[in-house]
Amino acid sequence: NEVADKFKLNISPRTIEVYDNSHIQGTNSIGALITFGSEGFIKKQYRKFNIKNKELNAGDDYGMLKEVFERRFSKIIKNKNQTDVIIPDLVLIDGGKGQYSVSRKVLDDYGFHDIPIIAIAKGKNRNQGDETFIHKANSIKLNKREPLLFFLQRLRDEAHRFAISSH
Repeated sequence: NEVADKFKLNISPRTIEVYDNSHIQGTNSIGALITFGSEGFIKKQYRKFNIKNKELNAGDDYGMLKEVFERRFSKIIKNKNQTDVIIPDLVLIDGGKGQYSVSRKVLDDYGFHDIPIIAIAKGKNRNQGDETFIHKANSIKLNKREPLLFFLQRLRDEAHRFAISSH
Protein backbone atom coordinates (compact mmCIF):
# COMPACT_ATOMS: atom_id res chain seq x y z
CA ASN A 1 0.00 0.00 0.00
CA GLU A 2 2.87 2.38 0.78
CA VAL A 3 4.34 1.82 -2.69
CA ALA A 4 0.97 2.68 -4.26
CA ASP A 5 0.61 5.79 -2.09
CA LYS A 6 4.15 7.10 -2.58
CA PHE A 7 4.21 6.59 -6.35
CA LYS A 8 0.50 7.38 -6.92
CA LEU A 9 -0.30 4.00 -8.46
CA ASN A 10 -3.89 3.09 -9.34
CA ILE A 11 -3.70 -0.18 -7.36
CA SER A 12 -1.64 -1.65 -4.56
CA PRO A 13 0.70 -4.13 -6.26
CA ARG A 14 0.21 -7.77 -5.31
CA THR A 15 2.85 -9.16 -7.66
CA ILE A 16 6.09 -7.27 -8.23
CA GLU A 17 8.70 -8.30 -10.78
CA VAL A 18 12.23 -6.94 -10.32
CA TYR A 19 14.82 -6.94 -13.12
CA ASP A 20 18.60 -6.60 -13.12
CA ASN A 21 21.35 -7.31 -15.64
CA SER A 22 24.79 -8.67 -14.98
CA HIS A 23 27.90 -9.45 -16.98
CA ILE A 24 31.56 -10.24 -16.39
CA GLN A 25 33.51 -7.38 -17.98
CA GLY A 26 31.12 -7.39 -20.94
CA THR A 27 30.94 -11.19 -21.36
CA ASN A 28 28.51 -13.83 -20.08
CA SER A 29 25.68 -11.31 -20.07
CA ILE A 30 22.49 -12.33 -18.29
CA GLY A 31 19.23 -10.75 -17.25
CA ALA A 32 17.58 -11.71 -14.00
CA LEU A 33 13.95 -11.56 -12.93
CA ILE A 34 12.75 -12.11 -9.38
CA THR A 35 9.15 -12.04 -8.19
CA PHE A 36 7.72 -10.80 -4.90
CA GLY A 37 4.16 -11.36 -3.70
CA SER A 38 2.06 -11.25 -0.56
CA GLU A 39 3.89 -14.31 0.82
CA GLY A 40 7.36 -12.84 0.14
CA PHE A 41 9.86 -13.87 -2.54
CA ILE A 42 8.39 -16.40 -4.99
CA LYS A 43 11.50 -18.34 -5.94
CA LYS A 44 9.74 -20.73 -8.35
CA GLN A 45 9.02 -17.67 -10.53
CA TYR A 46 12.64 -16.47 -10.64
CA ARG A 47 14.05 -16.48 -14.16
CA LYS A 48 17.50 -16.11 -15.70
CA PHE A 49 17.83 -14.92 -19.30
CA ASN A 50 21.07 -15.70 -21.11
CA ILE A 51 21.50 -12.75 -23.46
CA LYS A 52 21.34 -14.11 -27.00
CA ASN A 53 21.92 -10.95 -29.05
CA LYS A 54 25.62 -11.22 -29.94
CA GLU A 55 25.53 -7.84 -31.71
CA LEU A 56 25.19 -5.93 -28.44
CA ASN A 57 28.25 -3.99 -27.35
CA ALA A 58 29.95 -5.31 -24.23
CA GLY A 59 27.91 -4.32 -21.21
CA ASP A 60 25.07 -2.69 -23.21
CA ASP A 61 22.63 -2.48 -20.30
CA TYR A 62 19.86 -0.96 -22.42
CA GLY A 63 20.12 -3.62 -25.11
CA MET A 64 20.20 -6.43 -22.54
CA LEU A 65 17.16 -5.04 -20.72
CA LYS A 66 15.28 -4.66 -24.01
CA GLU A 67 15.96 -8.29 -24.91
CA VAL A 68 14.86 -9.53 -21.47
CA PHE A 69 11.63 -7.52 -21.57
CA GLU A 70 10.83 -8.62 -25.13
CA ARG A 71 11.35 -12.26 -24.23
CA ARG A 72 9.38 -12.02 -20.97
CA PHE A 73 6.38 -10.08 -22.23
CA SER A 74 6.12 -11.80 -25.64
CA LYS A 75 5.85 -15.07 -23.69
CA ILE A 76 3.00 -13.62 -21.62
CA ILE A 77 1.16 -12.70 -24.83
CA LYS A 78 1.85 -16.10 -26.40
CA ASN A 79 0.48 -17.91 -23.32
CA LYS A 80 -2.26 -15.43 -22.37
CA ASN A 81 -5.06 -18.00 -22.64
CA GLN A 82 -3.44 -20.27 -20.06
CA THR A 83 -4.67 -19.97 -16.49
CA ASP A 84 -1.22 -19.92 -14.86
CA VAL A 85 0.04 -16.79 -16.68
CA ILE A 86 1.12 -14.15 -14.18
CA ILE A 87 1.13 -10.52 -15.21
CA PRO A 88 2.90 -8.29 -12.68
CA ASP A 89 1.12 -5.38 -11.02
CA LEU A 90 4.42 -3.48 -10.82
CA VAL A 91 7.84 -3.72 -12.45
CA LEU A 92 10.99 -2.53 -10.65
CA ILE A 93 14.23 -2.04 -12.55
CA ASP A 94 17.74 -1.57 -11.25
CA GLY A 95 18.72 1.47 -13.29
CA GLY A 96 17.93 5.07 -14.11
CA LYS A 97 16.03 7.11 -16.68
CA GLY A 98 17.50 5.25 -19.66
CA GLN A 99 16.51 1.84 -18.33
CA TYR A 100 13.08 3.23 -17.44
CA SER A 101 12.59 4.52 -21.01
CA VAL A 102 13.68 1.26 -22.65
CA SER A 103 11.39 -0.77 -20.38
CA ARG A 104 8.41 1.54 -20.85
CA LYS A 105 8.78 1.40 -24.65
CA VAL A 106 8.85 -2.41 -24.71
CA LEU A 107 5.84 -2.71 -22.39
CA ASP A 108 3.93 -0.16 -24.46
CA ASP A 109 4.89 -1.94 -27.71
CA TYR A 110 3.43 -5.18 -26.31
CA GLY A 111 0.26 -3.45 -25.07
CA PHE A 112 1.06 -3.43 -21.35
CA HIS A 113 0.38 0.31 -20.93
CA ASP A 114 -1.15 -0.14 -17.47
CA ILE A 115 1.80 -1.87 -15.80
CA PRO A 116 3.65 0.78 -13.79
CA ILE A 117 7.45 0.83 -13.81
CA ILE A 118 9.75 2.20 -11.13
CA ALA A 119 13.47 2.45 -11.81
CA ILE A 120 15.91 2.56 -8.90
CA ALA A 121 19.03 4.62 -9.63
CA LYS A 122 21.93 4.60 -7.20
CA GLY A 123 23.29 7.96 -6.12
CA LYS A 124 26.38 9.57 -7.65
CA ASN A 125 28.62 7.86 -5.10
CA ARG A 126 26.62 4.63 -5.43
CA ASN A 127 25.73 4.85 -1.74
CA GLN A 128 22.79 2.91 -0.40
CA GLY A 129 20.20 5.35 0.89
CA ASP A 130 20.90 7.92 -1.83
CA GLU A 131 18.76 6.21 -4.47
CA THR A 132 16.53 8.15 -6.82
CA PHE A 133 13.30 6.49 -7.94
CA ILE A 134 12.04 7.24 -11.44
CA HIS A 135 8.35 6.80 -12.16
CA LYS A 136 6.77 8.39 -15.22
CA ALA A 137 8.33 11.87 -15.43
CA ASN A 138 9.00 12.06 -11.69
CA SER A 139 12.23 11.63 -9.76
CA ILE A 140 11.53 10.76 -6.14
CA LYS A 141 13.88 10.56 -3.17
CA LEU A 142 12.89 8.72 -0.01
CA ASN A 143 13.98 9.51 3.52
CA LYS A 144 17.04 7.45 4.47
CA ARG A 145 15.19 6.00 7.47
CA GLU A 146 11.93 5.31 5.64
CA PRO A 147 10.86 1.64 5.79
CA LEU A 148 9.64 1.87 2.18
CA LEU A 149 13.22 2.67 1.09
CA PHE A 150 14.50 -0.44 2.89
CA PHE A 151 11.79 -2.57 1.26
CA LEU A 152 12.58 -1.36 -2.26
CA GLN A 153 16.32 -1.73 -1.66
CA ARG A 154 15.73 -5.30 -0.48
CA LEU A 155 13.84 -6.13 -3.68
CA ARG A 156 16.58 -4.59 -5.84
CA ASP A 157 19.31 -6.34 -3.87
CA GLU A 158 17.62 -9.74 -4.25
CA ALA A 159 17.48 -9.29 -8.04
CA HIS A 160 21.15 -8.30 -7.99
CA ARG A 161 22.06 -11.30 -5.81
CA PHE A 162 20.18 -13.66 -8.12
CA ALA A 163 21.81 -12.18 -11.25
CA ILE A 164 25.32 -12.47 -9.82
CA SER A 165 24.78 -15.94 -8.36
CA SER A 166 23.68 -17.10 -11.83
CA HIS A 167 27.25 -16.63 -13.02
